[in-house]
Amino acid sequence: MIVAGRHLGIDLGATNLKWSVLEQADGDWHPLDRGQVATRASEGPEAVIDRLASTASAAVESWPGIESLGVGVPGLYDPAAGTTRFLVNVPGEWADRPVVAPLTAALALPVALINDARAFGLAELRLGAGRGAASMVGLTLGTGVGGVIAIDGRVHQGHDGTAGELGHQTIDPDGPWCGCGNRGCLEAYARADQIAAACGSSTAEEAVAAARRGDRRAIDGLAQVGRYLGIGIANMVVVISPDRVVVGGGIAAAGDLLLEPIRAELRLRVRTTSLEPVELVTAELGTWAGAIGAAIHGAERAVERSAGHAGAAGAARAGATR
Repeated sequence: MIVAGRHLGIDLGATNLKWSVLEQADGDWHPLDRGQVATRASEGPEAVIDRLASTASAAVESWPGIESLGVGVPGLYDPAAGTTRFLVNVPGEWADRPVVAPLTAALALPVALINDARAFGLAELRLGAGRGAASMVGLTLGTGVGGVIAIDGRVHQGHDGTAGELGHQTIDPDGPWCGCGNRGCLEAYARADQIAAACGSSTAEEAVAAARRGDRRAIDGLAQVGRYLGIGIANMVVVISPDRVVVGGGIAAAGDLLLEPIRAELRLRVRTTSLEPVELVTAELGTWAGAIGAAIHGAERAVERSAGHAGAAGAARAGATR
């Protein structure tokens, strides 16, 4: 999909709003600027939406010619209504909260929402570790386990933007409860607090640091987490047979301490397709992937809507001449 011009993306996090301005030229995306402001989520959804608008307005003023805004949200949303349904770890009542309408009114730009994990995957697919892959599976490991699936060079979102929730596939039907209400989800084994517990550390970041120092409990804990991730990824490989699997989030800094247990599990469980062409890699874009992917999504949705309106107008004109 050819998308010209400049485009803005904002990643709505519980702590910070990260923003990125991108430009597309000669078929490639070029980051122009980025920054962040405090979300101050405790002030409530209306204040957060106002802050989204003011942050976007400042970026538009600094970079004239911005043509669209994409917003990555940490949870569920209604793509047709432009409202949020449930945002994980962002306080306040976000059910049926209009986001697209007030931002469109404030900025006079087309606005589109995307789940933050799908935004991460779209950024890695276009600019990062997934670039050049026709099909990709991505996981981002943090407070939860986000996921993304790309087929034929496009992120698959399903009818309501929820496709790709790899963290909520069932690994063990009798396993621990997950925050989504199911038992035995991959997220219940591989989210940040479970990684820390498995490694005997206070945080997942400390677990990675300890493992890299040679701490045996931390190394074994990462191997245990890698096993569960390997089971989940093996399921995706069998179903999709992707070119590339991208693992992101802070825990990805563990590198082969995490990837080797995943590879071992893949070799054990994937029997119906060759693993040779499947590359397992870590993400490249770091904490800015969400904002970058949101910008790309907003741009691509604007083009799709424009094409749809043009097609409808053409059909109407053709009908009028009959």
